[in-house]
Amino acid sequence: MSTLTATAPPPTLNASELKSLLDKTVAGERLSTESALALLHSHDVISIGEAAHAVTERMHPERIRTYNIDRNINYSNACTAVCDFCAFYRPVGHEEAYVLSEEVLFQKIQETVDLGGDQVLMQGGLHPTLPLEWYENLLRSIKERFPQVNLHAFSPPEIHHFMKLSKLPLETVLQRLKDAGLGSIPGGGGEILVDRVRKAVTRGKALTEDWLNVNRVWHQLGGKSTATMMFGHVETLAERIEHLDRIRELQDETGGFTAFICWTHQPPHVAPWFGRDAENGRKGGTDMSQLPPAGAFEYLKTQAIARLFLDNVPNIQSSWVTQGEKIGQVALFFGANDMGSLMIEENVVSEAGTVHHLSVESLRRCIREAGYIPRQRNVFYELIEESETSAP
Repeated sequence: MSTLTATAPPPTLNASELKSLLDKTVAGERLSTESALALLHSHDVISIGEAAHAVTERMHPERIRTYNIDRNINYSNACTAVCDFCAFYRPVGHEEAYVLSEEVLFQKIQETVDLGGDQVLMQGGLHPTLPLEWYENLLRSIKERFPQVNLHAFSPPEIHHFMKLSKLPLETVLQRLKDAGLGSIPGGGGEILVDRVRKAVTRGKALTEDWLNVNRVWHQLGGKSTATMMFGHVETLAERIEHLDRIRELQDETGGFTAFICWTHQPPHVAPWFGRDAENGRKGGTDMSQLPPAGAFEYLKTQAIARLFLDNVPNIQSSWVTQGEKIGQVALFFGANDMGSLMIEENVVSEAGTVHHLSVESLRRCIREAGYIPRQRNVFYELIEESETSAP
């Protein structure tokens, strides 16, 4: 892994240097961390976006762009970790803490299937008492009732937490979950894969090597997962590139990431737990509600650079959930080849006050208006719907 010096002067590129760098990257030359950082410091978002789009067109020359229908089910919001950016979790014992019943879970999954969905994304907090057997039984009960539904479940921090609670080897935990019906792992809890940042914004949660190793072992077992990045808070630009580098290195090793999704930190309207040590026992922390939100310019530039840098990750998802429909659509010209999920239900980002909703037809319309044919896919990026008969 390349280490970028945070105290070094910002790298600069003149117009000729920028064009040469982008041309080489579009042609297939691997982007170095130093060059990627120089691009992040550049303000020429149009040139960077055009290069990212050219790479996307090279990697995905077909005239289709994809989307998925799934539902985010947060089976519990009770969590022992304290994340300064999270308005969703509740301290253990809080009156609003919950664990969903099987009846409620089945109802939510049935609604998803009825809308044409083939997957649910299940994530929760780091619950202090639920044993590994509880999660195995949950997976088995769902697969027995909905064998056709892929269970894209349990972020790396959750699985690391299961390992600590059960005192079992990580490979054993993952194999047991896989045997119980776990289909793939979401990239949640990645934030920024730099320990300085992780320690600044969260406590009691998996650090960088923990997050990476869950994915590494899962990939070694033949599993697939997605990688994510939440940026625009306390990280430096160099740390943003370090995050991308950690993902690229692991993908070189395992090839198990199907897609990369990045989004900007969404400052909550109110930081619900900041300073309330008496209630949740936390010490210190960063009041992230006071951080200015990164805008569409920074989002599009960062996504485009991710497409240029992650030459071994096949798919990039647009983040319309945080950016809204129009920027989500524009993202298809800044490196994304996928509009992401319909997300029938979303709770975590919504709790921060950011709520964007699209129907299936709206997702398809966004793709058509961009000049592509919309196709539904699963988490493995396999097409699960017949092609439309006419081009948009």
